[in-house]
Amino acid sequence: MTFGFASPSHVPPPASADSARLGRMLEPAEWASAGIPLLRNPREVVADLHDRHRPGPSTAIVAVLDAQDRVTASASFTELAAAPDGWGFRNVLLAHLRRVIPHDLRLRAPVRTAVLLYCREGEPRWTETDGAWMWGLRDACLLHGLRCGAYITLTPDRWQVLGEGRGGRRPRQSPMNEPPGEPTGGSRRVMRRTTASLPDAPYTAMGIPAQNRSMPRRTGGGAPEAHRHTAAR
Repeated sequence: MTFGFASPSHVPPPASADSARLGRMLEPAEWASAGIPLLRNPREVVADLHDRHRPGPSTAIVAVLDAQDRVTASASFTELAAAPDGWGFRNVLLAHLRRVIPHDLRLRAPVRTAVLLYCREGEPRWTETDGAWMWGLRDACLLHGLRCGAYITLTPDRWQVLGEGRGGRRPRQSPMNEPPGEPTGGSRRVMRRTTASLPDAPYTAMGIPAQNRSMPRRTGGGAPEAHRHTAAR
């Protein structure tokens, strides 16, 4: 008969496990040499994501951009990890990407780019947690058929695109945009899908500019007066 004993919770993991975890993170030099595409206007991307999700500490925002660097889908979630591991971050990023946007694995080359904004305390300089997020973002993009984009940290005073040296002041939250009742306690998860608004087909077919559109006027007691449009001869 064989008896097994569980290891006490205070016993540290084997050295091999810790070295494997440290191997699943990228340093700024490795990230800069990976050919990550530059954002055309990182300030606009940061302001857009900050306004959409209003992130707090330990909140990550993964967003998918089109060819014009416009946000087409995004998701935010809170992730607390005592020992950051790129493998775990890869899994959670991939799960959220699958919920908000279809994969592009059928394409020969990626046409959309995923970026990650991570809100945390401390200085803007690189940390091991940042390195694990970088590793996880790169691997999640590969598995979802996306181009790996910028990794941005958001600290109490500023935002910083790691590996590029570009940064700026933290966006300010307008009081008018504050939610009426924010949940307290637990993790806050937000999934958003954004789509481009389509033009009004009847007006577009008639060639009437959007600024010249008007609502039908009513005459006394009758039906709405028809909107007339005369074509130039």
